[in-house]
Amino acid sequence: MQDYPGLRRRGFLAAASGIGALALVGCGGSDDSGAGGSGDGTGGNDGKPKRGGRLRAAFAGGGASETLDPHLANLFADAARAKALFDKLADYGDDLAAQPRLASGWEPNAGLDRWKVTLRKANFHDGKPVTAEDVLFSYRRIADPDKAFRAKASLEPIDLKASRAVDERTVEFVLKRPTAEFPNVLAAFGAYIVPDGSSAADFDKKPVGSGPFRFGSFAPGRSAVFRRNDDHWDGAPHLDEVEFVVANEESARVNALLGGQVEYAHELNPTTARAHEGKGQIEIVRLRNSAMQAFAMKTDRAPFDDKRVREAFFLIADRQELIDGALSGAGVVGNDLFGKGYEYYADGLPQREQDLDRARSLLKKAGAEKLKVTLDTSAVAAGFTEAAGIFRDQAAKAGVTVEVRMGSKDSYWADILDSGTLCCYRSGAMPIESHISQRLLTDSTTNATKWHHKDFDALYQQAQSTKDAKERAAVFGRMQRRLYAEGGFLVWGFADWIIGTAKGVKGVDRKAPANTLDWARFDKVWLA
Repeated sequence: MQDYPGLRRRGFLAAASGIGALALVGCGGSDDSGAGGSGDGTGGNDGKPKRGGRLRAAFAGGGASETLDPHLANLFADAARAKALFDKLADYGDDLAAQPRLASGWEPNAGLDRWKVTLRKANFHDGKPVTAEDVLFSYRRIADPDKAFRAKASLEPIDLKASRAVDERTVEFVLKRPTAEFPNVLAAFGAYIVPDGSSAADFDKKPVGSGPFRFGSFAPGRSAVFRRNDDHWDGAPHLDEVEFVVANEESARVNALLGGQVEYAHELNPTTARAHEGKGQIEIVRLRNSAMQAFAMKTDRAPFDDKRVREAFFLIADRQELIDGALSGAGVVGNDLFGKGYEYYADGLPQREQDLDRARSLLKKAGAEKLKVTLDTSAVAAGFTEAAGIFRDQAAKAGVTVEVRMGSKDSYWADILDSGTLCCYRSGAMPIESHISQRLLTDSTTNATKWHHKDFDALYQQAQSTKDAKERAAVFGRMQRRLYAEGGFLVWGFADWIIGTAKGVKGVDRKAPANTLDWARFDKVWLA
């Protein structure tokens, strides 16, 4: 899989984007009633949880090559299965701030380059305690230079040779540089803790984790059955079993849900949601702010090396028209910044509106009155081709000719990284700090806008060296104001992530963006 940020059409994640990651991590739906619960086991308005039963959940899968190795997870199905069987030290809350999981807490030194992480009392499925040595083994396994494990890039700040186990339940992580947002590393997609000495063969035969469900059976490309772990540190699941069923086509997942073959269908399209929402047969759950929708302008080459042209493009976009046309209304408008609703998001900046007169004036000042540009797009993600066509027509009103060029679904994310000048772009949820570090620093490996500014890099290092949270937030605010004024991402919207459930499924969280802690949280779901 290309290690790139798009939420792929067949369920690829974006969350860490150094070797990728959806990072799938939003507000709730139109209300918090119905199938949605609080995600804390109380179920919100769903009533008292009931114990028992098997829930069948349909996801797009990866075929016969699927594995339960949590460090190799690439698909949403992989992530959901890994979450059921394993735990991380931390995970992302609804606002993409890291929350303790297997770690009961963490404390940095004054220089923010050494962190002591304390583990809670938790056991693996074989009864052995989760220890500091298990943590170090897991992270060193992920960092193996000969392996393509998903969380490898996220763990890069850690000097794993110097890090050590202080005692059975305390790890001292030595970092290569000050990292105030180190808890984001602990929560990184794929950074699961496995028993010391685990091998690939173990995961293929009978994986042992510390998660809320124990291994039952696994048929790659078909299904996996996991059973309740009564001894889970966070409480036993309500369900007796959860079965993950592979259904690659959206129509197959919908039909299985409507026909009663499954009770949970992941990743539905807006048309399906509109057809069934409020009709009484199934419940539609919308996870708000789950996927950034944007056009990426390369700031190192003409015409977008002129910030006046970039600002003109910001003003050409009719964002609501793009939401309505490309996403069938299933989303909210963006404001040219990543991470709406997330920790540190600069929500005080004025909402940009279409202003064609101002756009034409800026283009004239830049000597680009009759500008012609090529917009790269592909059917690699839902809404991409529609968004390209809509923006082409909007740009024409400002005197800009946009030629839409279709790219390959198989190589699109690699192709747009260095080539072209303007492209359709999408990203799943991740912390704003991670988005900056992976996409907007001079040495970022997935810097699709070619945003290369040493003073911006210095602000990021200042933020990571600032211990006080309010002062750190102020630095992130400065960085976002700079991007708002002259950055290369024209962020026109944030798409809903849509899930369908049977009427009797309760406790499904409506506030968690995809790939956050409470997304696909089957240990907190029950059957009424």
